[in-house]
Amino acid sequence: MAKKVKKSKEYRKPSQFVEQQGEILDRRLRAYNGVESTSHENKSNPMLLISAGLVICVFLFFYLHVMTLNQMKDLSDGLTMPDQRIFGYTLDDIQALRSVMDDDARGQLNYVHKTAGLLFPLFTGGISMLLFIRWIPNRSTRWLAWCAPLGFAVVDIIENFAIDALFSAGEVTAGAVMFASILTTIRWALLIITAGLIVGLGITRGNRALKLKMEKLRGETP
Repeated sequence: MAKKVKKSKEYRKPSQFVEQQGEILDRRLRAYNGVESTSHENKSNPMLLISAGLVICVFLFFYLHVMTLNQMKDLSDGLTMPDQRIFGYTLDDIQALRSVMDDDARGQLNYVHKTAGLLFPLFTGGISMLLFIRWIPNRSTRWLAWCAPLGFAVVDIIENFAIDALFSAGEVTAGAVMFASILTTIRWALLIITAGLIVGLGITRGNRALKLKMEKLRGETP
């Protein structure tokens, strides 16, 4: 008669159970941290590109208005270029510039408009609109905010052509001067509004992030 063999149950020690649970928890934490860090990187990468674009916009502004157009005064007997006259200009102002600027000076102004004068509005309009996509979740509000940088880019480019026409034409009319002058004033107004929106939204978001951080620290404090 065959003997019955008792199957012995295999019991794990408590220490082995704790180690196993610890390994499972550690794997889950690592997986969670990996997803969280990837999500954070995905959110931060576009902002890094936009921040770099804003730096380029600021550089182009100073290069165009502080360096290049200021140097044009050497070619215009110290007179300010139309682009820098925030409150506009008159027919007499343009006639005075035409009388002291030779063909080389006019060609230089035209070259400025085709290079830095074109890059600055394009970069400013594009980067500002991308920034508003990130910072303004409401679609209607975002479209409203887009009006300023988009309008600035369009008006600035048209203004460049209008100013060049004042110096290339055989005779300049009061109507042409008024048109260019209005474009210059609108352009500066839209640029100031765009800069104000960026600074205002940045300060608001910074304050909100600071408040959340302070509330989190208070919650962690025993």
